[in-house]
Amino acid sequence: MKIRVLGCSGAIAAGNRTTSFLLDHDVLIDAGTGVGDLSLSDMAQIDHILLTHSHLDHVLGVALLADSVMRKRRRHRRPPIQVHALPATLDALRRHLFNGTIWPDFTRLPSAESPVLKFVPLSVGEHLSLGDRQIDVLPAEHSVPAVGYAVHAPAGAWVFTGDTGPNPALWEQLAGIDVAHLVIETAFGEDEAELAAVSAHLCPSTLAHELASAPPRAAVHITHIKPGELETVLSEVKALPTGRVVEALRNGQVFELG
Repeated sequence: MKIRVLGCSGAIAAGNRTTSFLLDHDVLIDAGTGVGDLSLSDMAQIDHILLTHSHLDHVLGVALLADSVMRKRRRHRRPPIQVHALPATLDALRRHLFNGTIWPDFTRLPSAESPVLKFVPLSVGEHLSLGDRQIDVLPAEHSVPAVGYAVHAPAGAWVFTGDTGPNPALWEQLAGIDVAHLVIETAFGEDEAELAAVSAHLCPSTLAHELASAPPRAAVHITHIKPGELETVLSEVKALPTGRVVEALRNGQVFELG
């Protein structure tokens, strides 16, 4: 089992891709602009997309991927790609993205009987089984309904918080899980701490507070840093007394989970 980082930036710029991870060859966790770096053959193998929330930097790839792979999957008689998300997230996609105005409704194309996408609701606390992959749905605290995910593996779980502000419920749910890797957002530098609070994101000081409750052996990887702010945010994080080694996530990074 492995997870490849396709995108980990909070916005776009040269060399920056927004949030997306590829679990093995067939599961996407979020679908930001990083999905576009996959080949068409790789995209056509994706059977499941797990979304954390409805913001564009996390869902844009769903729309473009559906159009890209529809013909290839139809030729090979592949079933619909299952898009797993909170009911509120799926409703937002229906109303604001797959609405026939912004983008065609690929939950009804190429036909209502055999669409390329199928929406599958989930809930916080749910346990998903995708083949031999076991995944927990975690709570998140964001400006829209949101979740995170824990991918269980023999070497310890890989946890992605999704976009979130301070989140005590997350640490309660992770208390009984052996976490090997914690991918946690830090969208803003300390100079924008007020904006981070208003938009339900983390900045270095609130990250430090959260890490005080995090699983003790987890390697910490921060994500969702805005383009051009990487060095500033990293230096601010490393200056705080977290007692942990904290590294920035990298595009192309691969987690081998055993």
